[in-house]
Amino acid sequence: MMPFLEKIKDKKIILASNSPRRRELLRGLEIDFEVNPFPVDETIPSEIPADYVAAYLSKLKAESYPEPLAENEILITSDTVVIQDGHILGKPHSDQEAFDMIKSLSGTRHKVMTAVTLVGSQKRTTLEDETWVTFRFLDEEEIWHYVKNYGPFDKAGGYGIQEWIGYIGVSKIEGSYYTVMGFPVHMIYDELKKW
Repeated sequence: MMPFLEKIKDKKIILASNSPRRRELLRGLEIDFEVNPFPVDETIPSEIPADYVAAYLSKLKAESYPEPLAENEILITSDTVVIQDGHILGKPHSDQEAFDMIKSLSGTRHKVMTAVTLVGSQKRTTLEDETWVTFRFLDEEEIWHYVKNYGPFDKAGGYGIQEWIGYIGVSKIEGSYYTVMGFPVHMIYDELKKW
């Protein structure tokens, strides 16, 4: 067993997220965890700059966790935002909104920011990472194919880089691929080693 895994085997790690991608990536670290999502009002105060929103929401989710943490528990919350020209592209609510978002990203470069908050009984830290993503020009048929077949309504910016649209559309990534997926596992691993 890796020394890291030996060190945290007595810790109970709680992932407070509905995201199947975050579950998949945390599982990839070979650690045991349980999933305990809960509803949070994710209203963003208008004065918060776009670059700070992921960290704000990640911390808000941690602060809103409804149960007290035991001595051996570590809570993990996270949020991801897609930022284009200083504006946040949230999760689309309709096919047309998803189409419009992806069309606006076509042929351009945008920023994806993910923040992760880890909370224990004696410690709290928030990690942030950013990655720049460039899309080639996508034609409307390609965008509609993705929207109709992949239902990207739970994804910031209306797309998942690990899906078909990422395969055919992303021409350049500057930073961590996993940050775009919504969970910078390299940073989480390094932080958990300190716990």
